[in-house]
Amino acid sequence: MDKIFKALASEPRRRILEYLAVEPMTVGEIADNFEMAMPSISKHLAVLKEAGVVREQKRGQYVLYTLMTEALTGQLYGFLAPYCGEARRIVEARPKRRGRD
Repeated sequence: MDKIFKALASEPRRRILEYLAVEPMTVGEIADNFEMAMPSISKHLAVLKEAGVVREQKRGQYVLYTLMTEALTGQLYGFLAPYCGEARRIVEARPKRRGRD
């Protein structure tokens, strides 16, 4: 959970998640939306990947980044469930995964 909050604490990382929510993108495509160098974008992507909310796939000479929506929402709903009835209902309605719950 700490990794998720660390990942979400940064405004550029939240913006990256917004872009990836629309479609998978390469580092270059993501960087086109920022006034920062690609190595900085790569560092932000590494934090998101470490948190488990972004996946990378090698596509030829490029690496494509994809938002792991279920991982992100699952952790956030899990955090909110004790405080929010709607989140609790969502968590309870989700099918249990073998070996994980």
